[in-house]
This record gives sequence, C-alpha cells and structure tokens, in this order.
Amino acid sequence: MDFRNLKAFLYVAELDSFTRAGKVLGYSQSAISSQVKQLELELGARLLERVGHTVCLTDKGREVLQYANQILRLTQEMEDALKDDNPVAGHIRLAMADSLCPAFFNGDFTCFRKSYPDITLKIIIAGTEEMFRLLNHNEADMVYTLDNHIYHAAYVIAQEERIPAHFIACAGHPLAGQAALPVQALLEYPFILTEKGMSYRRLIDEKLASQSLEMTPVLELGNTGQICRLVSQGAGLSFLPDYATHDAVQAGQVCRLDVAGFDVEIWLQLLYRRGKWVSPAMNQVIAYCREATALFLE
Repeated sequence: MDFRNLKAFLYVAELDSFTRAGKVLGYSQSAISSQVKQLELELGARLLERVGHTVCLTDKGREVLQYANQILRLTQEMEDALKDDNPVAGHIRLAMADSLCPAFFNGDFTCFRKSYPDITLKIIIAGTEEMFRLLNHNEADMVYTLDNHIYHAAYVIAQEERIPAHFIACAGHPLAGQAALPVQALLEYPFILTEKGMSYRRLIDEKLASQSLEMTPVLELGNTGQICRLVSQGAGLSFLPDYATHDAVQAGQVCRLDVAGFDVEIWLQLLYRRGKWVSPAMNQVIAYCREATALFLE
C-alpha cells in the first residue's frame, strides 16, 4: 500500500475537501483525487462520496479512517523520535459551547500563534448533541463541552473540571440575601437564559422538569457576558457558571442566590475519539486549552 495514498485519504476526510488536502500536502486537487481513487481500487471499496462540493465518508471509509489514523500516529511517533526540529503544523477543528469562548481566549492566544504559526484552528459553536455528532462523523477533532459529566469508552477525556454555577440577581433584588430559597420563588420573576437545549440550560430545564416545574425566559441569547450585564441592570434573573459572574459579583453588581435543593452538576470537558491520531498540533492545542481554562477558573 502506498502510504501517500493513505495520507491523502486521511487529509481529505479530515478537511472535507480535496482542494484543502492538496494545499496542506503540496499536491494539486487532481493529484489528491487520483491518490484516493488508487487507494479505493486497492482496497476494493468506495471510501468517499462526493455530494455537490462536499465530501462525505462512506461506512467503509469510516472504518478505513480509524486504521489510517493509527498508522499515521505510529508513523509520526517514529519520525518524532528520530527528529526534534520538525515544525508543528496542522489544522485543528474544535467544537465548543459558546459560553466557553471567553475561557478559551483567556490565555495568551497571541503568544500561542507566535509559537505555532503553522497551526490553524476552526472553532465550531454548537450544542452538546451537535458537537458529538460532528466528532463521531469526523467533522471535529475535539469537543469542549460544558454539560453533565460525559464518560464513554469511545472517547478520551483530555481535560475536565467541575464548574460551580448559581442563580443570580441584581444587587438589591428582593431575593438577595435570603437563605434556602425554594426554586418556585424564583420562577415568579423574569429570566434571561442561554438558548434552550444548550449545555447547562438543558440541565436546569431537566432539573426543573423532575420537579414538575418549568421556566419561560423573556430573553434567550448565547453571550453569558451580556446576560450578566442585563441581570446587573435588573432585567431579570439568570443561571450561569460562577466564572461568568465572578467579576460582577466582586464588583457588587450581581449576587448569587441561595436556592435550596437545586444542585446542578456541570462539567467542563475536552474530549476526542479513542484511536484518533493525536498529532503534535493537536497536542499543543490541548495544552493551550488546559492552560487557558486554568487561568480563567482561578
């Protein structure tokens, strides 16, 4: 088997494009297409389907991709063991919750770019269900979730932290300072929340449903910083991770409410598929994620 054909197939599958794969590997689009066709002939199976301008893996293609990742990983490990001056390069697709963007960019991203100018990133904002669909279809290399704790043998957890979260209100709100509030008391007030079905919003909806309760927000948006500002202005209550409200709490603009019997367990997790080739570029992005969120959560 010609290794170049296998590598061409892997990059087409990773980048969803013959043209982009060609640019990365230094070949023309037609040369990449020819290499993939040679691999398909050799294996006696169709690996990719072309639908318009998009490229999709077939069932056989997904099987071959797993092997290709393992072969490329081992090859890369061998090359790295023999050379220490290879530049770290690659295109990494990271699916994440919108509310994790401030944590991700809290680190010195400019310094990261200067250190690894040949690493390119694609950030895909999505809900947890969509993230894992992307991951399972090889449309994302990693997912960065803010949800309930996820464990499955198919995934490797590269990072995880339990994230405290509270209901919040503006300073001076009638509920501020009251102890052991029943959650029903909060539901009498307007709420501003993240979009329905998105990460921890889904968790609080499920928790309320288990108590035969429901909240209908007056406003839904994905920007936690904007939600916190609106709450500080008295526009309503909200439920946010503590890191999103830390500065406003310290400034006395909002307060966290003491709600009895309403503990929602939220986890920040960075995951990728087991068997995935963890390239040097992907390793550096993982390291950056750990450092950036550690600084953000201090």
